[in-house]
Amino acid sequence: MAGEPQEDCLFCNIIAGKIPADVVRETDTTLAFRDINPQAPTHILVIPKAHYKNAAELAAEAPQLAADVLAETRGVAEGESLESYRTVFNTGSGAGQTVWHAHAHVLGGRGLNWPPG
Repeated sequence: MAGEPQEDCLFCNIIAGKIPADVVRETDTTLAFRDINPQAPTHILVIPKAHYKNAAELAAEAPQLAADVLAETRGVAEGESLESYRTVFNTGSGAGQTVWHAHAHVLGGRGLNWPPG
């Protein structure tokens, strides 16, 4: 069920402390940690502490929580002293989503080309 922890969810298990992560920031509603397979010198994931399968479900069912996640990406960038950064939400397998818990990627620390790919 949306919003409830899922036993088989990697990110829910990180939130619960069952799986270690290199946490860089935490709020009442979000958790931010370094990606284990970084695609840039700085690659941090920002996740809601409540389980939503992707950004679309999060935005539809918990818009304030979606706003918290987005606001926290800025906090991460400031904490990492990033002057320029990219925030990415992959929604669906065709877009590259591999963990079915909504999350934002904060990428920076080098020039980022457009279009991505």
